[in-house]
Amino acid sequence: MNSCLYECRVMHHRLAPKVHRFQYRIFMFYLDLDEIDAAAARLPLFSRNRFNLFAFHDRDHLPGPGRSVKQKAIERLAGAGIDFPPDGRIALLTMPRVLGYGFNPVSFYFCFDSRGAPVCALVEVENTFREKKLFFLHEPGADGRFRLVAPKHFYVSPFSDLEVHFDFNLRVPGDALEIHIDDRSAAGDILLLSALTGRREALGAGRMAWLAVKYPLVTLWVIFLIHWNALRLWLKRVPFYAKEARPEYQRGVLNPHASITQRPMP
Repeated sequence: MNSCLYECRVMHHRLAPKVHRFQYRIFMFYLDLDEIDAAAARLPLFSRNRFNLFAFHDRDHLPGPGRSVKQKAIERLAGAGIDFPPDGRIALLTMPRVLGYGFNPVSFYFCFDSRGAPVCALVEVENTFREKKLFFLHEPGADGRFRLVAPKHFYVSPFSDLEVHFDFNLRVPGDALEIHIDDRSAAGDILLLSALTGRREALGAGRMAWLAVKYPLVTLWVIFLIHWNALRLWLKRVPFYAKEARPEYQRGVLNPHASITQRPMP
């Protein structure tokens, strides 16, 4: 089975306009999208599209009703001009719903050809307004990593300008997990360093039960940390950007919130 678990460390280190650093531990599922039903059949704590301790719901990823995540991913890749091989496979690095609650600041789709060679990647960023934005990384470099620097134009944090760029540096998951997403100014200066690192674990019932004890209600914990560190940044008087202030800089947003679809009346 290609699917597995990763026990991870998440690190954020803000360099400007004020220094702020924090890190925390989580775990993530790395799911071959062709194996989800088989995994749900053999793992009593894991289900697809129904309630369980851990659950994967197709509707939580890539908006589009009535289709599997793999079908939606292939459609999105085709729309971005990426010719995904019909016999290829896609693996998704994400957090599951825990006791029905799910939230993923970012999910990663790694796409492979029939020989197992990586051909492209898709990053799905989500904010606390449940909006999403997709970033397509067309092919790995000579070092086997996917790289992309792209305008963010997405409201991720009230303490980050919409005009900064995401700098993606993704290593294809193996025994180790290593992913970096930094924020850069238009001039190229690094404003925020973010890293997701971890070690591969078997996708087994015993390990899942242990991680549920070690990281209880992990998705709620992530939401708490987002708001707790937002409070800390506000207390440090880091500049605050209201979501509705510049809707024209929020582009390519899926599931757009009313703050950008309905301008306030004069």
